[in-house]
Amino acid sequence: MTPAQEGFDPSSTAVRQTEPGSRKTINPVACQSFKDNVLFPSWQTRSDVLTYCAGVATSPDPEDPDLILRQTESARDREREVNERLDPYSARFFPREARTESLANLIRNERTIEEIIRARTWGMVSEKCTGSSTWEEALNDWRQSHQK
Repeated sequence: MTPAQEGFDPSSTAVRQTEPGSRKTINPVACQSFKDNVLFPSWQTRSDVLTYCAGVATSPDPEDPDLILRQTESARDREREVNERLDPYSARFFPREARTESLANLIRNERTIEEIIRARTWGMVSEKCTGSSTWEEALNDWRQSHQK
């Protein structure tokens, strides 16, 4: 949106405009161009990266440097006798997390963040561009119309 296209209207500053409906909407052609050329391709790229990372996180890690250490600790912990009367902290055990597990947790967090960002972004886009569908529906429609 280019504010200078229409020129400055001094009456626009006479009253504070706080309600979402009081703002001007953007040209529908410019909105659709933004969605098709900027918004949806960037969302698709981010989805592709998260999908790739999730695939890496769910595959076994043959080069895990802590694998032997975790296996040794696991065997040692199975043999451990727990006497909470003598040591109330003896039952406490903090297993080491594999790199793939920590990556999977990170990817889950990133997907949650991505959904929040997309919902908020789509709310702003819908406010400015008269949109009625959800961001998921709009992205799926774009994917279907732009399949390679």
